[in-house]
Amino acid sequence: MKNIHIIGLGLLGGSFALALRKAKPELKFTGFDASTKNLEDALTLGMIDQSSEEIPQDTDVVILATPVDTLDSLLLKAMDKVGDQTLVIDFGSTKESLCKSVADHPKRAQFLAGHPIAGTEYSGPKAAKEDLLDKKVFIICEMEKTDVHLKGMAYDIFEALNMKLRFMDPEEHDKQLAFVSHLSHISSFMLGKTVLDKMQDDKNIFDMAGSGFASTVRLAKSSPAMWAPIMVTNKENILESLDAYIQNLQSFRNKISEENGTELLEEMNGINKIGDILDLGK
Repeated sequence: MKNIHIIGLGLLGGSFALALRKAKPELKFTGFDASTKNLEDALTLGMIDQSSEEIPQDTDVVILATPVDTLDSLLLKAMDKVGDQTLVIDFGSTKESLCKSVADHPKRAQFLAGHPIAGTEYSGPKAAKEDLLDKKVFIICEMEKTDVHLKGMAYDIFEALNMKLRFMDPEEHDKQLAFVSHLSHISSFMLGKTVLDKMQDDKNIFDMAGSGFASTVRLAKSSPAMWAPIMVTNKENILESLDAYIQNLQSFRNKISEENGTELLEEMNGINKIGDILDLGK
């Protein structure tokens, strides 16, 4: 493995490049981004050695790190053009639609469907961090459909980046991410909207905001260009998670309305157990 090509040089693509360059300085990196500014920043920050809209013929691994609504067409285009020994890996947050789109492609064995569980509320190459992927989970879907030799090359990369591998079906991935990732972003965006709407009547409301509000609304600073396509692509699972969330909110509201302090206390005590679960996941 000598040459890496990255399409999408934002937070994930840029962080991947920085980390792998440090771990394997002998590698050569090329890349492209639809944003001219992102491409210029990636070159300035040393994420890539040169820009190339086309995938160079000698590329060993292609990384697709663009919004999910672009991945289907980019993946098929890349698979049509790459050589027989080139591996294509995507970093998309939804997997079912993408895996179906490439299911019958003659080079399907050269694709690895992946998702690094890492990120921040910031976007673009300047938000990239060398240690963003360190010790983070990397989910692989349909592992058995990727060529063994090429899969071994991918494992070398993940080991170099100190990532933890998990294996899931695409459908299971999308359903679970709707609850533990996509729903949390929607909640944060809507909390931000609720307070912004309130601000129209009370200009001083943000003077009252403390660390709890800041941490809860943090994800509302995430890139809409990335998250709007995720919500559309994973619509059915997100609607299921939203329905359950709204039902819980309504039930909690009713307890407050009824001034039922005992049930509020019992419910919150039960929910506190999630702290133990999250601690075990570290």
